[in-house]
Amino acid sequence: MATREDSLRRPVEDRLQRLAATPQEIARAIQDQGDVVLSRRPAPHKWSAKEVVCHLRDIEELCILRFHTMLVMDAPKVLVAGEPPQDPEAWGIGEGVPFPLDPDRWAEERQYQRNDAALALGAFRRRRQEVLTLLRRLSPAQWRRGCLHPGLGQFTFGDWTASMAAHDDKHLGQLTRAMAGSP
Repeated sequence: MATREDSLRRPVEDRLQRLAATPQEIARAIQDQGDVVLSRRPAPHKWSAKEVVCHLRDIEELCILRFHTMLVMDAPKVLVAGEPPQDPEAWGIGEGVPFPLDPDRWAEERQYQRNDAALALGAFRRRRQEVLTLLRRLSPAQWRRGCLHPGLGQFTFGDWTASMAAHDDKHLGQLTRAMAGSP
């Protein structure tokens, strides 16, 4: 499984090709699998394959919004799913307010287990194509634009493509293990 650092060492076009391949890899992995297999959690607090697909769909929506924001604002602060900032108040998260980008909370509140995996994959595929279209149209100057990541500081489009590729790899492994019944 490639890390963000591994992906950063690869040319941008390689990263974009990696991102383009993910929907088809998911489709192959879940092909001919019934809802029982796709909904089975390998352990009580581990996601099912279906939940992984729904997570990727929802993260992709977050990415496209983030990228449009990066194009129209100079160094906007962005939140990252599953990574609460060290100083929540500075990010507008007051005491007693849950972190808004909690993937486990999304899985529960958005009822991922009740979703149709094929429909979630279709939505992910469309959103990923929108992201790739946007990325492939960026000028060299736009590729250098960035945002403020709560844990990593200045983060450019190039950094995001590396993170997305590593995120895809992580969740493809998780999806495969879930279907095999292994956490």
